[in-house]
Amino acid sequence: MKALGIILAGGSSETLSDYPNKSIAALPVGGSYRTIDFTMSNMTNSGVNKVAVITQYSSRSLLDHLSSAKWWDLGRKQGGLFVFTPYITNDNPFGYRGTADAMYRNISFLKRSNEPFVIIASGKHVYKIDFNDVLEYHQQKQADITIIYKEANYEKPSNYGVMVLDENKRLIEFEEKPLEPQTNIISLGIYVIPRTLLIKLLEDVVAENRYDFVNDVIIRYRKKLKIYGYPFEGYWRCIRSIQSFFDINMDFLNKDVRDLFCKQYPYIATKVMDEPPAKFNISSSTKNCIVGGGSILNGYVENAVLFRKVFTGSYSFIKNAIIMDGSYIGNNCYLEYVVLDKEVVVSDGRKLVGSKKNPIFLEKGSVI
Repeated sequence: MKALGIILAGGSSETLSDYPNKSIAALPVGGSYRTIDFTMSNMTNSGVNKVAVITQYSSRSLLDHLSSAKWWDLGRKQGGLFVFTPYITNDNPFGYRGTADAMYRNISFLKRSNEPFVIIASGKHVYKIDFNDVLEYHQQKQADITIIYKEANYEKPSNYGVMVLDENKRLIEFEEKPLEPQTNIISLGIYVIPRTLLIKLLEDVVAENRYDFVNDVIIRYRKKLKIYGYPFEGYWRCIRSIQSFFDINMDFLNKDVRDLFCKQYPYIATKVMDEPPAKFNISSSTKNCIVGGGSILNGYVENAVLFRKVFTGSYSFIKNAIIMDGSYIGNNCYLEYVVLDKEVVVSDGRKLVGSKKNPIFLEKGSVI
């Protein structure tokens, strides 16, 4: 493919306020994936064989996940996976000050590349797309920048960048998280742009102490550049909070959503964990669940996503729950509408009941 990829996976907005010390790009999704797997797989499945991941805050878990590029077919001599974190110098003692600054601080990667186009995407979205279709559209429109957009039917437009397009889908106005959106057309934060133009724009805006790609490039240049929108109608969700994280994982219990990512080619790839199969003891019962490898179940589980090495005790009842790696639920427990982070211990006889709009969240290593 005639494009390289940049995945922005580490700005200050990438850390959930109610999920401390965790990058959204590293959050587990669907029983076996990490959030970044979806954008990584979309790029490699589209033939993008050179991908840069730019990360900053709370990146240890993400760096561990990306320690081997072979899972996404990026372990190669030509191209491959590049992971960039901030480097501190006397001239620049700061971390990345925005998305434009993050790309500018790694501009040598762009200058050493030969691909004519760049696909810029976020690491916190769950979706499937063929970027070849977007690139073809971009070239047909002879656009300077193409923004992938979606009509917000189940999302609040005020949480996103809102676009106003003309009849040819050319951008007229762009408002970032407006209080009163003019339309329900939201930017998905995915862009196609010529590499040389991106280099010039980054050099120009950073020279003026401007560091944000949306505000200082998209909005500021919206009338000067030919910016077009590309409509996307498939499944797309963004992790913004514990609630959206819970909802996305529960979506994977829907067969259509699960089949989209797991059974329809091209598939979503992830780092493989060599765990034994899940064990369902004679006292266990499950209904509409995803259960990760190495788990041992003894009680009743319904409408839940269980990741690796989860243990549930005898006579326990778990419903509408997200339970992450290594968590332990004792005997005679009742859990409903809960999110348990890694290695949480729930002692015998405990009862935890949240609600669909406000699930209970327990941090990593909690003991109840």
